[in-house]
Amino acid sequence: MNCFVHRSLVVQLQAGGTDRFPVLAHLSYDAADPFAVTAVFSHDGRVLARWKLDREMLQEGLARPVGIGDVRFRPASTGPWEELCMEFYGDAHPDGGRHHAAVYVWAPAVSGFLKDTYQVVAPGQEQVGVDDFLAEVIAGG
Repeated sequence: MNCFVHRSLVVQLQAGGTDRFPVLAHLSYDAADPFAVTAVFSHDGRVLARWKLDREMLQEGLARPVGIGDVRFRPASTGPWEELCMEFYGDAHPDGGRHHAAVYVWAPAVSGFLKDTYQVVAPGQEQVGVDDFLAEVIAGG
């Protein structure tokens, strides 16, 4: 059985008050890190950002706004499109504001990706190797 799921999607990035522009989002899931989805955003072969996202939070964000920290998800609609808006907050500006970027992705594509991850590790069946984690922490990793 495959313990890895990957999907590349064209998404729309909006940052710093600009219009949306297309970038690639590479979503990956590895059963070895069962609670996380890795999202890598790239443009012209250059990585713009890499985030580890909570898989359950991503699923919930398809239906309702979630998140209060640096990562927030909410459903969004523009015309006939069902979208997921993923908002990312970065470091503070000198004026007190924060860097902010929003990524809009077609919601059915995210839902399909998540369904594929559930074939690898069903929700509620995630397990963490606590002994391995503690050994890594003790070793300074």
